[in-house]
Amino acid sequence: MTPPGGSLAEFRSNSPGETQALGRRIACGLGPGRALAMRGGLGAGKTCLAKGIARGLGVREELTSPTYTIVAEYEARPAGGPPLPLYHIDAYRLAGQDDFEALGGRDLLYGGGICLIEWADRIREALPPDTIFVDIEICGENGRIVRVSGGIGGEDEP
Repeated sequence: MTPPGGSLAEFRSNSPGETQALGRRIACGLGPGRALAMRGGLGAGKTCLAKGIARGLGVREELTSPTYTIVAEYEARPAGGPPLPLYHIDAYRLAGQDDFEALGGRDLLYGGGICLIEWADRIREALPPDTIFVDIEICGENGRIVRVSGGIGGEDEP
């Protein structure tokens, strides 16, 4: 789901279940070669959203946070199509773009799979120009505001 013209779309979630449902909706707009960069503080719901996206892409395994492994790979089948890799990347422990590239990050981003990136600001310079950005803001105990932007060359990235 890329907003028309890369403009901002805003959603409100009141529970982890709603955040995962939003992830399933976002998955409908993802296909080979797409990168989705998630930004938000600790506990904002990045992994929760990624779980919903993975389900929406037909991933059968339970997606977990790759904080210590940095990259986890899953098999996705978007819209029942042929399998393709889904890379769930957690950039929290990376020192920056050089660390990301040293672990093969460019191959992940440009290899024809789908990349979901948590803590994406740490590797901003490495992201493709058509990256979809998802910013998650905590508002209350379970409330979240989720803003989706970009996707068409980066000119509308907040």
